Amino acid sequence: MDTSRLLLILVLSEYSETTKPPCDDYKKESFNLLEGESFYFVPYVFYDISTIPHEEFTWYKNNSKVELISSDEKDRIHHHGGALFFLNLHPEDSGLYTARQMIQSGGCSNYYVKVTVFRTSDKNNSKLLYGQIKNSDVNKWIQCPDPVKKTCNVFKGNFTWYKNLTLLHGKHENYLRVKNAKEDKGIYTCVCTWTHNNKVYNSSGSRMLIMRKPVGHREVEIVSPINKEQSADEGVGIKLNCSVVCGADVGNDCKAGWSINGKPFSPKDGYSQTIETVTEKPSLKTISTAILAIEKVSAQDFQTEFKCSVEGFYSANSTTLSLKRRESIIPLVVGKLCVLFFCVFAAVLGKCFIIDLTLFFRPYLPGSKHTKDTRMYDAYVVYQTQNLDKITEDRLCWFVTNTLPSVLEEKCGYRLFIQGRDDIPGEDYLEQVEHWMQQSRRLIVILTLGSESQADITEKTPVMGGFDWQVGFHHALVQTEMKVILIQFGDPGPQGYANLSPSLQHLIHKSVPIKWPESSRGATAWNSRFWKRVRYLMPATPAMKRQQSSNI
Repeated sequence: MDTSRLLLILVLSEYSETTKPPCDDYKKESFNLLEGESFYFVPYVFYDISTIPHEEFTWYKNNSKVELISSDEKDRIHHHGGALFFLNLHPEDSGLYTARQMIQSGGCSNYYVKVTVFRTSDKNNSKLLYGQIKNSDVNKWIQCPDPVKKTCNVFKGNFTWYKNLTLLHGKHENYLRVKNAKEDKGIYTCVCTWTHNNKVYNSSGSRMLIMRKPVGHREVEIVSPINKEQSADEGVGIKLNCSVVCGADVGNDCKAGWSINGKPFSPKDGYSQTIETVTEKPSLKTISTAILAIEKVSAQDFQTEFKCSVEGFYSANSTTLSLKRRESIIPLVVGKLCVLFFCVFAAVLGKCFIIDLTLFFRPYLPGSKHTKDTRMYDAYVVYQTQNLDKITEDRLCWFVTNTLPSVLEEKCGYRLFIQGRDDIPGEDYLEQVEHWMQQSRRLIVILTLGSESQADITEKTPVMGGFDWQVGFHHALVQTEMKVILIQFGDPGPQGYANLSPSLQHLIHKSVPIKWPESSRGATAWNSRFWKRVRYLMPATPAMKRQQSSNI
């Protein structure tokens, strides 16, 4: 063969090598294995590897033709065509293994498997698990991991089950039934014992059973907004709250959101939306909240339809919201101020004219209470009769015997009992005072202030006027049977009421005395301020008109 012909053959040969089509690369598979165990691998694309000629396959480690995998069955790592055997794994066996299939028709395919071998001391590493089994049911079936189950099926091996490294007796199927997943959660290991070339090997796969919280889907409920309108001020920022409640612990199956004029929300100038989903304790209700923030409310926003919507696992819900201009607060404030002013005015007016109003309406009020009162007199008059100077004594006598009866009896229809006028001569004085005191509905006490021995009024022996005081005070203070009307006659002086007896001071503390305006014009008029106050304290309905008695 000449030189030119040889060169032509070499060029054509090199050209044919470079023009071969590239190989098809299949998805890489990865496995985490345990030291001392064995592993049988067949690429996932092959359903029955025995039908494919062994000669088509060549195996390499780490994509290097230098580390060619032997087909000798005596080797710890070897292949039978497309099947790869790892017998009694060592940590140094970790790496990437490649199978190249050269089909007679000229096609080429690459299959990859990555193997990571963990040492025996690291057998509790979670990376060795074939995933988790999440369960919320009472009963659960645990399947043996596919690589282990496939090995047992090919080599007709035996299954053994372990729970948390403890042997489960009598369990020799490729699956395991857990009757109470809530109590039996843990790591379940399926071990296949198989034979190859008259030698026994073990392959295992572990899976963790965990109890998943029960998920309770229900119709979604919108809790905010509850109104169709929300007040806003133009030019002022506002936040719209869309809150929904879904089932128990539904997670991502509950998500609220806003849409504007029927279109899903998209960020733009002046608008922003934040969404937060939380699980409420202890009810486990899932609550999703979407907050739409409007930086400044514009006139256009009052014409915009905002929709709060949510889609749950089984249902959906929505509600619309529109903005309205907030009404001015000035009319509301003015109205409330007017009501407050009216209430204050009515209270002041009532306090100032309570006496006049009471006296005005008395004739129109029912007198049922009086009909049950059989006492003869409306008031018993008590006044001082000793230790008075001549002028004071005359003035007091005129007031008691003339002024008081002329107004209360003649003009107002009341019946008064006045000692010296209404007592019956010849009867026992002490019995008479006690009897007529009990027949009276009020006790009118006339305080004659400014006299020299006013403080000794209740300390003296029972003489004319003195016993009246003692009996009257007993009924008013001890038995509390009678209401007391105090009339101040004269000026108390700089000491005020300090020089009076303790019993009188106690009465004054309960009821302020009504001062007799002796020098005032119109003091004797029955509708003067003084007499109105006296009439206000007198019974509402006078006693029956007494028989005329002779005046003293």
